[in-house]
Amino acid sequence: MSQEKVLFVDDEAEVLKSIERSLYGRFGMDFALGGEEGIRKVKEEGPFAVVVSDYRMPRMNGIDFLSRIKELSPDTIRMMLTGYAELETAIQAVNEGHVFRFLTKPCPPGQLATAVESGIEYYTLKQAEKELLVLKKWRKSIEEIILAFSMLIETRDPYTAGHQRRVAELACAMAGELGYSKDKTEAIRLSAMIHDIGKMYVPAEILNRPGKLSDLEFELLKIHPKVGYDILKPIDLEFPISDIILQHHERLDGSGYPSGLRSGEILPEAQLLAVADVVEAMNSHRPYRPSLGLDKALSMIREGRDVVFDSAAVDACLSLFLEKGFAFQDSF
Repeated sequence: MSQEKVLFVDDEAEVLKSIERSLYGRFGMDFALGGEEGIRKVKEEGPFAVVVSDYRMPRMNGIDFLSRIKELSPDTIRMMLTGYAELETAIQAVNEGHVFRFLTKPCPPGQLATAVESGIEYYTLKQAEKELLVLKKWRKSIEEIILAFSMLIETRDPYTAGHQRRVAELACAMAGELGYSKDKTEAIRLSAMIHDIGKMYVPAEILNRPGKLSDLEFELLKIHPKVGYDILKPIDLEFPISDIILQHHERLDGSGYPSGLRSGEILPEAQLLAVADVVEAMNSHRPYRPSLGLDKALSMIREGRDVVFDSAAVDACLSLFLEKGFAFQDSF
C-alpha cells in the first residue's frame, strides 16, 4: 500500500463507500462529504498526494473546490470525477482547477486505481524535484561559506596562499583515480578547501616566522585540526567535513595528531587528504624553508606507504604525477 494519502470528495455517502470498498488496501484513503469538509480535511489533516473530487456538489462544485485546493496545497495532484462528461466542463476543470486527470462516472475501479497511482507517482516526482532544488541551494550556500573561510585563512597566512585550493585540486584528482562517488569526492573537496581553518587561532607570528619552530611553538601549531573541528562541528553539514579536518594529520601508525589515531580509526577521506596535503606542502615554499621539490615529496609518501600513509591514496597520487602528467594549476 502506498504511504501517500488520497482524499476522495463527493456529496453522496454511498459513492464514497463504494470507492472505499473497491480500492481497499491500495492507498491511504480518506473521505469528505462535500467540498467544505474536503477543505477542512486538507487544512487539518494534509498534505494529501491526490485529491479526487466529484463535479456536481451543492454549495461548492468540483471546479471551485479544486481551485481552492490548489491555493491551499499547490503540490497536491487534483482529479475530477463526474457523471457529466461535457467537454466544456473538462476544459474549465483543467484551466481553473489545474486538474491532472478528468474521469467520468461510472469509473471502473481498475481505471480509478490506475489514475490515482499515476497521480501519486507524479506527486512523488514533484516532491523529489523540490528536495533536490533545496539541496542544491543549501550546497551552494555551504560552498560560499567555505570559500569565505578559505579566503580568510589565506589572508592571515600569505605563505600558504593557494595551498588549500591546490590540496583540493590534488585530492579530488586522487578521489577520481580511486573511483570515489560524486558525493564522497565533494566531501573531500570541501574539506580540503578549509582543512587549515584552525590556523586562524594560531598566532600569526608563528605561522609566518622564518626558521624552524621551537617544540612549544610546534605543539601550539598542532592544535589547529581540533580547532577547525570545533569551529565546524556545530554547523549542520551534509558531509563529515569537521571529522575529516580533525583527522587530516593523523597517521596509520599512530604517530599523527591531535589524537594519535591508527589505521582503522581514520576516515578514508582524511587519509587521502593527508597524502595530498603533504605532497603540496613539501612542493611549496614555506617561511622556514624553500620548496623541497616534487621528487622529494613523492619519495616521502612512497617511503611512508602503508606505514604512515594509506597505500591506495599513495598509489593514486604517484600514478597521477608519474603516469598521468598531473600538475598543480595556478588556481582551483
